[in-house]
Amino acid sequence: MSAVEMCRTARLGGHVQQCQDCAAFRIAYNSCRNRHCPKCQGQASRDWLAARQADLLPVGYFHVVFTLPQQIAAIAFQNKNAVYTILFRAVAETLRKLTADPRHLGAEIGFIAVLHSWGQNLHYHPHIHCIVPGGGLSADQSRWVACRANFFLPVRVLSRLFRRLFLEELKQAYDLDQLRFFGDIAGLADPAAFNRIVKETRRVDWVVYAKPPFAGPEQVLAYLGRYTHRIAISNSRLVSIDGDHVTFRWKDYRTGGRQKVMTLDAHEFIRRFLLHTVPDGFHRIRHYGLLANGHRQLKLDLCRSLLDVPPPEHPVEEPDAKPPPLPHRCSCCGGTMTIIGA
Repeated sequence: MSAVEMCRTARLGGHVQQCQDCAAFRIAYNSCRNRHCPKCQGQASRDWLAARQADLLPVGYFHVVFTLPQQIAAIAFQNKNAVYTILFRAVAETLRKLTADPRHLGAEIGFIAVLHSWGQNLHYHPHIHCIVPGGGLSADQSRWVACRANFFLPVRVLSRLFRRLFLEELKQAYDLDQLRFFGDIAGLADPAAFNRIVKETRRVDWVVYAKPPFAGPEQVLAYLGRYTHRIAISNSRLVSIDGDHVTFRWKDYRTGGRQKVMTLDAHEFIRRFLLHTVPDGFHRIRHYGLLANGHRQLKLDLCRSLLDVPPPEHPVEEPDAKPPPLPHRCSCCGGTMTIIGA
């Protein structure tokens, strides 16, 4: 929270810029670069998308979402590192197992998984978005196996396997004393109470849904740009700050995505915002299967060969290579601003 408060203020220091044309001065304060800051994700998102452009294949892409039920979300909030790790593993294993099964696809797939923990009203709602190419490599790596048009995998089967794999790992973490419980759920420290919650959640349907495929790689990139480096709420959704209250726009999906306006006490707004911080060093974006970092380029080259498509027009840059920064423009005349002092 302190990083967000200090971002682009004198507390973080800065530098003085002067226009080369009209000699206007401007003080530019430094950014906090915190990944939860609404002002510091733009460049990180653009850099990440530029690197991903060469990974896209000329096939349909599906968007699959895995959501934790509310009883498990309460446990996740107090054990973010442990439960988020289990969530990623359960999602990856669910997709890997079902797509490898010849009754469904019979192929090795690749996908990008992105963790989100919020709904539009900023309540805690942990879920993972997966962007999956519509097909994969056959078991012998000799051909490309395509999904059926407009159909990826049966959602009910996805949901049940995801539920079983997640609960098995959660129970194992509990047995190894890797979970902690406080406040309203402190009673779950008792094995009987914890087992009761597991049995209850095993009897309910877990929400997993697959959206229709994207029209092409360009749509995938545009979608990823909105999702990968998103935080709980962006500045564009803020309507006003009136005294001790914050008003913002939100979509109510229970009424078909109708746009509404919500006003919260400032302390409640900050509390909801901070629900969605992730542990230090935890990776919210992960790559699996064909897109795993260890063999991504080799697998993608094989996929393109089997699909009979040329390699990307632009070679993939080295991971530490960055384009030169764009020049800052003068707000008075549009000229180039240069740094003249710190």
